[in-house]
Amino acid sequence: MISLTLFGLFILFLLVGTPIAISLGLASTAALIISGKVGTNFIPQGLVTSIDSFPLMAVPFFILSGELMGQGGLSQRLLNTGKIFFGRYSGGLAIIAVATCVFFAAISGSGPATVAAIGAILFPAMAREGYRPSFSAGLVASAGSLGVIIPPSIPMVIYATSANVSVTKMFMAGIIPGLLIGLSLILFAWWQSRRDGQKPQSERISGREALVILWDAKWALLVPVIILGGIYGGIFTPTEAAAVGVAYGLIVGLFIYRELKLRTLYMIFASAALTTATVMLIVGTATVFGRVLAIERIPAMLAELVTETVSNPLVLLAILNVLLLIIGTFMETLAAIIIMTPILLPLVTALGISPEHFGIIMIVNLAIGMVTPPVGVNLFVASRVAQISLTDVIRGAMRPLVLLLILLLVITYVPGLSLWLPSLLGM
Repeated sequence: MISLTLFGLFILFLLVGTPIAISLGLASTAALIISGKVGTNFIPQGLVTSIDSFPLMAVPFFILSGELMGQGGLSQRLLNTGKIFFGRYSGGLAIIAVATCVFFAAISGSGPATVAAIGAILFPAMAREGYRPSFSAGLVASAGSLGVIIPPSIPMVIYATSANVSVTKMFMAGIIPGLLIGLSLILFAWWQSRRDGQKPQSERISGREALVILWDAKWALLVPVIILGGIYGGIFTPTEAAAVGVAYGLIVGLFIYRELKLRTLYMIFASAALTTATVMLIVGTATVFGRVLAIERIPAMLAELVTETVSNPLVLLAILNVLLLIIGTFMETLAAIIIMTPILLPLVTALGISPEHFGIIMIVNLAIGMVTPPVGVNLFVASRVAQISLTDVIRGAMRPLVLLLILLLVITYVPGLSLWLPSLLGM
């Protein structure tokens, strides 16, 4: 009865358009009142304790650093650098779009932020070069999913906190899968552009011009080196690295590239604060929702049921992939991680599957959810930035989506892709 109330109300609220954080909170409150096992003061206590976490402090810093670097001129320098290496190929701008998303993902930690930052600059340029708007928007929306797969990644921080595993180890586990997806999307962009008859960019970049571009972009290119190198080198924690990223973005944007102005900083900080508040509200209410599930022993009962019926880890992973893909189509990524991790993690660990490997599988599944309707946030961002209909964006994202699904299977059944780097470094 309690589980029916919990899930039934949650789905009902979502169907009528209630924001997911409010849906989670209202469903949890109703279930607790009906259950009577704990008082309703459990909810405000859960909201506070769930975000009272040192690793979670990285989230607002990564959000702010992504905003600062996106508007501080770093994304434009990354695009200029991409032209040096890929401008001479057919579909050069499409390749540059994906390559820049890969690099910007190592700065922002967010899928929608990657789509917005890269799309705002590239969509007009691709339109002038004759690219189909649906192809451009669909490609960048798909490549934007790398923002949560390539470290630093906000969902990885949330998963590590929920699963009680090392944030640094999760970051390491995401590098090879993220680069594999990025390279595959680059090859797809080249292939599709050739089919569409796209020619290489007309302008040629001389060696001298290339050196000038690279020198101008050096501060942008150093960001992943400083942040990820500092984390993996043991110089600072992921949370401290996020704070370093904010300081670096401010210094470079204000005093080196000088594209950040004091009068615009208020809007940047306000936008980051609003995004952080939204994320933390989702984290808090999703944690309360998960604790209500735990009180009712729903995760334990599900674990017992599955382990009794499924003994093959390969079959279990196939079932979980289907489940997570469905969840990703209608549930926000962070809420899905917080709710599903305590339910599913005992199942996979009971069959000998690494928590880090499962974390990457979950995040890739939910990243695919960012480009699948009806709650594909990357699709909405790409539609708004490209100023085309959502239907056109979805049409352009269909082929990249098939590629992402194939790569999901590879990442799922080749655990070494996720676990090799952490094991190599003795983590």
